[in-house]
Amino acid sequence: MNKDRIEGNWKQLKGKIKQKWGELTDDEIDQAEGNTQILSGKLQERYGMTRDEADRQIDDLVRHDERREPRV
Repeated sequence: MNKDRIEGNWKQLKGKIKQKWGELTDDEIDQAEGNTQILSGKLQERYGMTRDEADRQIDDLVRHDERREPRV
């Protein structure tokens, strides 16, 4: 997971996070503010995931988003 990439694209990813994990509140997503460790913790709490599973799902979401971006 590329931390800089996530922080830089947080606004775009925020919508995708809401779609994928609809049980997270806006406040919880805002608290994460690009920090994948906080987001991972929220997923563990809300969905009962292990840390590895939460990290994997975040990584998958970011990779999927990167594949959709047009290459310049």
